[in-house]
Amino acid sequence: MSDTSSAETARANSEPLTAEAVQKWLLEKVAHKLGVKPAEVDPEQYFDEFDLDSTEALVLSGELEDWLGFELETTALWYHPTIAQLARYIAEKQAEHAA
Repeated sequence: MSDTSSAETARANSEPLTAEAVQKWLLEKVAHKLGVKPAEVDPEQYFDEFDLDSTEALVLSGELEDWLGFELETTALWYHPTIAQLARYIAEKQAEHAA
């Protein structure tokens, strides 16, 4: 899986990510952790409603930062508490890093 992460990170750093691409990635990861299909995850649902334990949340956060190639502020989830909101924010942040 580390080969995939490296390839995804390289892609994330070389091409601007759209909010839709980030949302799709987040939906797939959250769905996997919950053991459901991505279509069953509501992107407008608050992260704290997904019943992820603290370890799962930390792992998800680390995978996200690896994929993005940059670190998010620790307050990002407080200010962007849904997948849809966080995806839009990340797309904006990634565009800043690419500029």
